[in-house]
Amino acid sequence: MAHPTDVRGDGVPLLPGAPALDNPVWAALTGPHTHLADRYGRAARYRPETYAFAALADPADPAAWADLHTLAGPAATVRVKPVGQVPDGWEVLGEGEGVQLVATALRAEPDPEAVRLGPGDVPEILDLVARTRPGPFLRRTVELGGYLGIRHHGGLVAMAGQRLRLPGWTEISAVCTDPAHRGRGLATRLVRAVAADIRDRGDTPFLHAAAGNAAAIRLYESLGFTLRRRTRIVRLRTPGTTGAGRTLGVVTRSARRTPIRPDGPGTGR
Repeated sequence: MAHPTDVRGDGVPLLPGAPALDNPVWAALTGPHTHLADRYGRAARYRPETYAFAALADPADPAAWADLHTLAGPAATVRVKPVGQVPDGWEVLGEGEGVQLVATALRAEPDPEAVRLGPGDVPEILDLVARTRPGPFLRRTVELGGYLGIRHHGGLVAMAGQRLRLPGWTEISAVCTDPAHRGRGLATRLVRAVAADIRDRGDTPFLHAAAGNAAAIRLYESLGFTLRRRTRIVRLRTPGTTGAGRTLGVVTRSARRTPIRPDGPGTGR
């Protein structure tokens, strides 16, 4: 269950509910990232190799689940957040808990060593991601834009970037540092540099992390982020036949489920 703290960038109170942040993937796919979306009715998802998540206009609406089934197809695997109850007939393959933090006292500033990363840097980015595991990063994720890196002797050793864009908000993501270069404050510098780009556009930074990643959460709180809410993340297999998902019910826990690693920034500093 989410326990939101009503805060926004620079400590200004949120309007009650903060709908964009309460359902950020949907807000992005139906807002600034519409051009990256595949959509059917009240369900949407990012196009392949861009970002691994789908979204529902209302996770409690059976019609939205039926639309997601139509969009994804039978026996397909999808990731969804936030989720409370899952409809009967949908198999939960894995789940986890994430946290959402918003910038309330973050000092944003450009970094003279940060370089822009683009499609030509994808092989190096994927290599760094494989070694540091900051969360899902696919071959086209860099197309979301706003990714910065720091190089050492020409090699990429740290990066951070922008992922979900909602009206008024932009997510900082893929924060990671090569293990051999940790302890130098590279992640902190990149978070501040990415935040400077976000604020120059008039948006407020926010981010997600795994709820169990205490080191990352402490780092972001020390930089001026405030914990806003917790959310359930699920990886599902859609029903194997069409027309399912129209009645909402609780799925009983099963020993076959495996934990899902919530996407979010890493802990390399």
